[in-house]
Amino acid sequence: MAPKISIIIPMYRVEKYLRRCLDSVQNQTFKEWQAICVDDGSPDKSGDIAEEYAKKDKRFVVVHKENGGLSDARNAGFRYAKGKYIMYLDSDDFIHPQTMDIAYKFAEENNSDIVSFQYDRAYRPRLMLRHFFHMDTDNVVPRGINKKYNLEKIKTRTTDDVFKLATEKTHNKTNPNRKWLIKHCQVWKNLYKKSLIKDIPFIKGIVFEDFPWWSEVMLKKPLVTVVPLPLYYYIPNFGGIVLSEKQLRIMKCLCVGIKESYKLYEKKADIEQMKNWQENFLWFFVKKAFGKVKYLKTDKEIEVARAEFREMNQFGVFDNVPNEWYMLREKIYDFIRK
Repeated sequence: MAPKISIIIPMYRVEKYLRRCLDSVQNQTFKEWQAICVDDGSPDKSGDIAEEYAKKDKRFVVVHKENGGLSDARNAGFRYAKGKYIMYLDSDDFIHPQTMDIAYKFAEENNSDIVSFQYDRAYRPRLMLRHFFHMDTDNVVPRGINKKYNLEKIKTRTTDDVFKLATEKTHNKTNPNRKWLIKHCQVWKNLYKKSLIKDIPFIKGIVFEDFPWWSEVMLKKPLVTVVPLPLYYYIPNFGGIVLSEKQLRIMKCLCVGIKESYKLYEKKADIEQMKNWQENFLWFFVKKAFGKVKYLKTDKEIEVARAEFREMNQFGVFDNVPNEWYMLREKIYDFIRK
């Protein structure tokens, strides 16, 4: 019998965290799943660990491939997916035991294309604080991991206008609608109908690949059910040395995503969709890309950055700027005119 949910788990240098991740899948109260573990040419024992699980539980499928990056690994995993629904799980993260049960229930009840839940917003800052004080972060258990939800009492909201709820903005905690927002474009905090995303691959070779992918998904006008529960446990990147060449690569990847998405929206979005996307997503990533310029050290790196922003300007990305982003656009114009 085919699984109802396929969960795609890219793996690269995660042997330290992988068992916790795979255990969280194996311990799901929902049983009709398939876990596709994509070994993206990992030089550690990640592939071997996944094979251990596959030998004991046939619901685990292990795919070994040459290293191609996160996008390529997700795309490779999708080709093996047999479920009606797709989930993505980063291999250093983990999920609540009822995640699949809850997401599947509301997907079926509402015939939703997407069921969107939240990550535990208390867990991440707790880990960051412990890291700051040089305390253990590997064995910290989220406070809500053992909470048992009554599925019949969970309140949800369903909409056919994802643009009204999806945002990168930070909203005041007193806002009564805050819990219903689909905050940020991380692909791993949603369940997707496979038919919705089958023709939307991730752009290979870039970081921040979530932004252009989610931008394209939104244009499909999906029916979305929002479940305001913290079902995903996200492990933060504790950071390291800021290298200018790394910042340049991040900036270039962001620019690729911005240009590809802008071309798509120019072609397919209506006026209201374009406006909402620019205000709630596009300019946050323009800001993130431009913020990398301050880390660049050499004249060559700075000129590469100028060329990227000049090209975006030629694409029309900086036209019709929302009022709140006007000053940022002027700073970008000053930069590219030099």
